[in-house]
Amino acid sequence: MAGITIGKEPLARIRSDNSSTFRRVFFSINWLLLLVAFALVCIGLLTVRSATQGRSLYSFNRQLMGVGISIGLMVAFWAFDYRQWERFSGPLLVLSILFLVAPMVPGLGDEVDGGRRWISIFGQQVQPSEFAKIIVILMMASLLAKYKGKLGSSREYLKCLGYMFVPMVCVMVQPDLGTALVYLAIGMTVLFVGGANRWYIALTVVIGSVFVIGVLTVDPILDGFFGRDVLLKEYQVNRLLVFLNEDLDPTGLGYNLRQSKIAIGSGGWTGVGYMQGTQSGLGFLPAAPTDFIFCVLAEEFGFFGALVLISLYVALILICLRVALRADAFGALIVAGCIGMWVFQVLQNIGMTCGLMPITGIPLPFMSYGSSFMVVNFCAVGLIASISMRSALDAQARPSINTAIIRNIDK
Repeated sequence: MAGITIGKEPLARIRSDNSSTFRRVFFSINWLLLLVAFALVCIGLLTVRSATQGRSLYSFNRQLMGVGISIGLMVAFWAFDYRQWERFSGPLLVLSILFLVAPMVPGLGDEVDGGRRWISIFGQQVQPSEFAKIIVILMMASLLAKYKGKLGSSREYLKCLGYMFVPMVCVMVQPDLGTALVYLAIGMTVLFVGGANRWYIALTVVIGSVFVIGVLTVDPILDGFFGRDVLLKEYQVNRLLVFLNEDLDPTGLGYNLRQSKIAIGSGGWTGVGYMQGTQSGLGFLPAAPTDFIFCVLAEEFGFFGALVLISLYVALILICLRVALRADAFGALIVAGCIGMWVFQVLQNIGMTCGLMPITGIPLPFMSYGSSFMVVNFCAVGLIASISMRSALDAQARPSINTAIIRNIDK
């Protein structure tokens, strides 16, 4: 009997260790992050279903399939140890370039609305510039983590700017100014959090502003001389003109902005009811499932619905900030890049529908129609979940390590 008892002890110990490991992992998962992300995507699916009714160009079932693929990739990023990405800043830059030039390859890229931003894979259109957002986040975080929070050298700062501007230039050639601005937001956020000299950042902003003013001044002169668009496309200039004066052409250039404001205003406090919106349902609101999805929500669920959505975005950012504060340098920079991406896209998308920002093709995170865009958002959630879980597990391991050291000293 004694032999049987001794033989059972290792098995019991193994079961106890497995149970303990499961509990540690389970309680290390950032459930609040996942809850907020899934709440956002559920609201997005409801709104997309309403916005796509009667629109043959959009498929709600395809959006559901995109969410399913996104969740699978989120789990993959979550399971993978994010620290393995830290030593690949160079390869990540090359990978981002390959992604961004792919639509320009004859026979591979598809031209949509005058731009080459898509490629066809097994009959499905994929937007590589969306996937490159995650690559840019990892690349910039990997690059800045090496400086341990202090980037005071002008030479090294210019090197980091070069890494940031390469994918920006590649995506502007497509042309896709909106996505290029997202890359800029990611890069500048990571630079700021990574400890770049504040004067260098301020000087970069000033030079960038002067450059933009110079482009806007010189562009019409060059267009007149060459007889074609040289620096900016005509629709990009028109969007800026409408932003400065929305009454410039209310039935033409200013039509989108005017209809989006009507949709938001008609929602009132509580909205007109789910799938009862006239602006989207009757086709007055262009690009309702994509760029102007916020207007659909605001019309059908009113001010309170919009407030719930914005509150969820605020909660998501606060959760991410808490994760960043508990993470190592590389993890904190990844989270900073994700925050920069989400904050800019939310402010730009909602701002343009209200007339506070120029109209661009920047979609609303977790809400807008599009599988490529949805995949990127969930991959970011997977990265942050991986950082959060491993930071928590490392924090749990430290007391046991300290206890073991103390025991050795006592011996």
